[in-house]
Amino acid sequence: MVSNISSALNAYQQALGRISAQENKTIVEAPKTNTENSFSNMVKTAIEDTTALQKQAEKTTIMGIQGKADIQDVVLAVSNAEMALETVVAVRDTAIKAYNTIMQMPI
Repeated sequence: MVSNISSALNAYQQALGRISAQENKTIVEAPKTNTENSFSNMVKTAIEDTTALQKQAEKTTIMGIQGKADIQDVVLAVSNAEMALETVVAVRDTAIKAYNTIMQMPI
């Protein structure tokens, strides 16, 4: 998944470089920044955090079943994990949609 996002980001930077070159009538390379690494790190961190929230929700649910946790704590933990997962899925879907749009652009 990270390689698809990286490919999408690279394609976007190349397209941006071509557009800039056409506007300025000179050859301009896309700026080489640390954007790819920081974006990749952000995605990796989001996935790790989501996994941790899922594991915590499972532990809290088990404690609730055993009668060691309050039902409100269980509901809150599951709700937080669900929200985090939905956020990661939304970001993934948006990145894939952007990648597909970039790949369909005429050269």
